[in-house]
Amino acid sequence: MTTKGWRAERLSHLGSSIFAEVAEWKKAAIDRGVDVIDLSIGSPDLPPSQEIRSALSEAVLRDNAYGYPGSKGSVRFLKHASDWLAYRFGVQIDPEHELVSLMGSQDGLGHLALSLCNPGDIALLPDPGYPVYAAGLALAGVEPYLMPLREENQFLPEFDAIPEQVWQRTKFMLLNYPSNPVSATADLDFFKKAVAVAKQHNVLIVHDLAYSEMAFDGYRPPSILQVEGALDVAVEFHSLSKSFNMAGCRIGFLAGNREAVGALRELKANIDYGVFLPVQEAGIIALQEDMKGINKPVGTLYEKRRDQFVQALRSHGWEVPYPKATMFIWAKLPVMQWELSEPWDSRRISREMLERAGVAVIPGDAFGAEGEGYVRIALVESEERLVEAAARIGKFIRGEQQS
Repeated sequence: MTTKGWRAERLSHLGSSIFAEVAEWKKAAIDRGVDVIDLSIGSPDLPPSQEIRSALSEAVLRDNAYGYPGSKGSVRFLKHASDWLAYRFGVQIDPEHELVSLMGSQDGLGHLALSLCNPGDIALLPDPGYPVYAAGLALAGVEPYLMPLREENQFLPEFDAIPEQVWQRTKFMLLNYPSNPVSATADLDFFKKAVAVAKQHNVLIVHDLAYSEMAFDGYRPPSILQVEGALDVAVEFHSLSKSFNMAGCRIGFLAGNREAVGALRELKANIDYGVFLPVQEAGIIALQEDMKGINKPVGTLYEKRRDQFVQALRSHGWEVPYPKATMFIWAKLPVMQWELSEPWDSRRISREMLERAGVAVIPGDAFGAEGEGYVRIALVESEERLVEAAARIGKFIRGEQQS
């Protein structure tokens, strides 16, 4: 009997399986007894503040905490999200119509195209870019048009290079600054240009600002919603995952153009019941603490890690950059002092680095064709472990036996 098969064809379009592949590499290394320093996945290694955890603990004990929370978000959480946007960016957002809570920003990024687009529409995506951007389009039957991000252009897209016929079919353009994976930043002038281009071509801008609080050297990432008239053509994702060490809680929000926010809210009202109320309560405490200046900004921690790690890598012969933001180093492949039987590429060097040095990173091609020749390294270990990782990598580059 011929089987029909139980796997949808669209799953084959969900992008790179490299994260699962690297997980298998790590498991195999650990099973061999290797002490793996895992710098692959951008998951914070520290917990949120004691006050956030206490609020979560107290909320889960309430008898009334276990009903359906509603997909829009609680009135209290949305009000505090609106207040935080005003505090942080000077942006005035209507919590009733211009905000929706999310199970982390990835929830919204994965579902947005389903709520905004029709099959056959085009969306402009960065290359390299975070994999869920393309995955959301694949699920919705939307065609991606890739905007190359290259070092010679400061990893910014060239809007003038996009053909007019592409603009005519484009529903939205996705931007991400500070960027994952390339750790690039953009100033307010860039966003002003983006808003002008979007208005010219009647295209929505979707800005992923997950790393707004993870910036260094006095840099403060702007919001695209600060641009005059941006609410006409822009929405912006915010996440509490990285800024407040709440990645496992799964909470974030979308703010901006009310029609686009409303479309996502309408879709989510049909497919989920929203973020667990105790998690929203914990999120409120996180936003309150930030507005009161209670806790040290998370960027301070990652700036120290960046400085220690980059300095150590450079001392071992790998000239990686000092990023201005994010928890990632986007590094060109090192000049290897020994050769394999096959040429080095981003995937091969990542595999060999794990095999021989016990350090896990993500090959750049996992994020798109423009990522070949790079690796992404996450600063998710202590400074001591990062310095150790750099020493191991140095031996790997030189072809020396690890002790």
